[in-house]
Amino acid sequence: MNTDTDVCVLSGATWRAREAEHARRADAATAQWRARRRTHEPDPTEDFLYTYYPTKPSLLRRWHPGAAVVLEDAAHEPRASWTWYRCDADGSVRVNVGAYLAERGATVDFVAEFFQRTLAARPALGCWGMHEWAMVYRQAPGTHRHPIPLRLGEAATDRVVEATPLMCTHFDAFRFFTPGARPLNARQLTREGQPAADQPGCLHANMDVYKWASKLGPLIPGELLLDTFDLARRIRVVDMRASPYDVRVLGLDPIPVETPEGRHDYAQLQQGFATEAQKLRTRVLGAIERARAVAG
Repeated sequence: MNTDTDVCVLSGATWRAREAEHARRADAATAQWRARRRTHEPDPTEDFLYTYYPTKPSLLRRWHPGAAVVLEDAAHEPRASWTWYRCDADGSVRVNVGAYLAERGATVDFVAEFFQRTLAARPALGCWGMHEWAMVYRQAPGTHRHPIPLRLGEAATDRVVEATPLMCTHFDAFRFFTPGARPLNARQLTREGQPAADQPGCLHANMDVYKWASKLGPLIPGELLLDTFDLARRIRVVDMRASPYDVRVLGLDPIPVETPEGRHDYAQLQQGFATEAQKLRTRVLGAIERARAVAG
């Protein structure tokens, strides 16, 4: 069992300042979503982050210090009674890592193994974002996932899909392919095979760093969780820009992935996101390692 010499002790002034900065940053990141909730105005780009990923702004706003961090002068704060926290005799508060791992250890182990696999995988940059195109392939007008016109029209969009090898590696994109598009994919993906199939060049796999980090609750420092959310937001914009929809109605510039120029631009963005996401996976694994070390 590790001793308190292995933990970081934060004074009341220090941790409250970090908590306040976290809340400010989270509020800024979710401001547009919260405003649209009041007016019932949809935005298919950003709404995805709150419908596909179930974390609420209130939970995103909650700052956690992570494992092996002691918060001084916190016994009378609300967090002292939060699930997975414990009070020490001196009035300090910390994450109850042992209790968390005892109940959620299987999830922690799954995420750790998943991320280690993806870190070791080679990025594949040749999909050109065709997953969104495969989701509308040979669909009747008016039946698409988003009520936005297709930039090239129905027939031309189908021709792009038919002329482009489908190389999707992410099951949670593949499962939304239309019946006609699924057989065209190079691999028939399954949920069970997802950890082995995911690779760091995939936009959706890199957005999912946020999903998996959020599943680790108080083990993930709040700053890291917001970093994963920020990456997911930026990737989602590119995901929509490269889609077959005419996103100019949303104020976005399309990335015409049906052209060599568009594919070049998309691949450049893919590479940048892959680099960022791999760094975030490494940080999440570091948080897991600290938690395991604390638990002994």
